Amino acid sequence: MRIAVIGGGYVGLVSGACFAEIGHHVTIVESATEKLNILLDGGVPIYEAGLEELVHSNRKAGRINFCNNIAEGIKDANIVFIAVGTPTRKEDGRADTQYVFSAVRDIVENVTHSVVVVTKSTVPLGTGQAISEIIKSIKPSAHIDVVSNPEFLREGCAIEDFLKPDRIVIGVESDNARKKMEELYKPITDAGYPLLNVSVKSAELIKYASNAFLAMKVAFINEVSDICERSGAVVSDVSEGMGLDNRIGAKFLHAGPGYGGSCFPKDTLALIHIAADYGCNISLVKATVESNDKRKLSMINRVIEACDGSVKDKKIALLGLTFKAGTDDMRDSPSIPLVEGLVKEGAIVNAYDPEGMSIARSILPEALNYASTIDEVLHKADAAVIVTEWSEFKKLKPEYFEEKMSSKIVIDFRNIYSKQQFSENGFSYYPIGSSPVECKS
Repeated sequence: MRIAVIGGGYVGLVSGACFAEIGHHVTIVESATEKLNILLDGGVPIYEAGLEELVHSNRKAGRINFCNNIAEGIKDANIVFIAVGTPTRKEDGRADTQYVFSAVRDIVENVTHSVVVVTKSTVPLGTGQAISEIIKSIKPSAHIDVVSNPEFLREGCAIEDFLKPDRIVIGVESDNARKKMEELYKPITDAGYPLLNVSVKSAELIKYASNAFLAMKVAFINEVSDICERSGAVVSDVSEGMGLDNRIGAKFLHAGPGYGGSCFPKDTLALIHIAADYGCNISLVKATVESNDKRKLSMINRVIEACDGSVKDKKIALLGLTFKAGTDDMRDSPSIPLVEGLVKEGAIVNAYDPEGMSIARSILPEALNYASTIDEVLHKADAAVIVTEWSEFKKLKPEYFEEKMSSKIVIDFRNIYSKQQFSENGFSYYPIGSSPVECKS
């Protein structure tokens, strides 16, 4: 099949490359000149494991190409995906759908044949209906079916999630659209992965409900970890004991500094407003958002307490800035309030991240110092803080920290190290969800 994807960002680029990988011909339409030039030059504008290689191999095979002209991009397409951003509106916390509706208008004004228009962007409940109304208002005679096909991609594992999904959800209202979507995904469903046919509105809500539920799991285990720290229980043991119950499951039960990224913060806020629009009070999600915001801010005090109550003029080394490993995504990362808080308290903050520092420079305070290596960030540090669980950091031993740092204080927000190992080497070690080891000299 021939596919057009409007938007060459994270979702559009991953989806387009994966559709090409399963044999379809894909044109990605990207209006941002800088991003388009990177793609045309053979690179990718984001970091995602395996993505650059996937784009390169499919471009070489002639199955994927890029342009900035929507008429050119959709001229032969059977299916047009909309994969533009739906960021949170600052004024009210709702999902901003202006880019989706703008893409719809461009498609309708330029299409010359029957086509299926699919929202891959995360859109509020009722967006599909609004799109149908826009189509009718611009070109009443157009043969355009509207479909919702939400993405469930985890950053860092997106290619595998697309090609080996837990489920494919399509929201359709016509047999024609259903048949085309089933044909589109046939290489994946033939491999045994399930496809769920639902209404457009149900598909739109499945996306938000899924992310909100996972965010609730994260916030829940973080609150349980606080109980563990005060009681002497160990949160990793509690998580394991919970996760072995197949009604609960082990995923998203890892205590840490709070969730971030492009989905959970945005989608939980959007779902609160969706519920309000329908006269419903989704109090559990509201509590989740509040809990997560407090969680991020509490990380500042953890560092201060580990440094004897003050970080003024102390060198604090941050290992990791992105919201999780395997991505360069800094959106709503726990590192942002942490850096801001430590700088405000007078700390000398140095940071290193394998992939996120370029984006971090445009977001974080100018007072943050960027190191080019792990050696450099730990040099003469008074305390080291593990913010992101990069594999490079997991390999480090207590002896390495001791050799580089001025003091033996490690605050581990990701529980990637052995408390016993650090204790045996005379460190003050502060994990999440269990009692610290304090070896103050």
